[in-house]
Amino acid sequence: MKIHLVDTQATMNLGIVLGQTLTAGTVILLAGDLGAGKTTLVQGLGKGLGIIEPIVSPTFTLINEYTEGRIPLYHLDLYRLDPQEVVNLNLESYWEGIEVIPGIVAIEWSERMPYKPSSYINVLLTYGDEGSRQAEITPFNCTINEYIATI
Repeated sequence: MKIHLVDTQATMNLGIVLGQTLTAGTVILLAGDLGAGKTTLVQGLGKGLGIIEPIVSPTFTLINEYTEGRIPLYHLDLYRLDPQEVVNLNLESYWEGIEVIPGIVAIEWSERMPYKPSSYINVLLTYGDEGSRQAEITPFNCTINEYIATI
């Protein structure tokens, strides 16, 4: 499914809808060029989950955990890592709920992952005309809430 996002607020609103409707255990793999809106989408996810704490890109910390919302949000950024370093993070502990409360796992720069979970939602954000963006949402071995499918 492709969604035209006219501006940053539209990207934020898509994240809000996802945060309001997705369930614990959902993994969102985010891809796209620098500045395409990956962090903005995750900020919207946080708002949709009721997270009050500011959501910032974990480029240097790698993983930010937000647990005060409807369900936890685990925000990962793999921009500075190579695939072997990603393997050492044991990311599956987040989507399998091992040692953490199950929540939504949002991974920026997911193309750096040498392996993926068995089910996930792929979100590719690309630039459009005049500052717009496009989100291409593809579920793998999972379903997307009907409401999201009508966006």
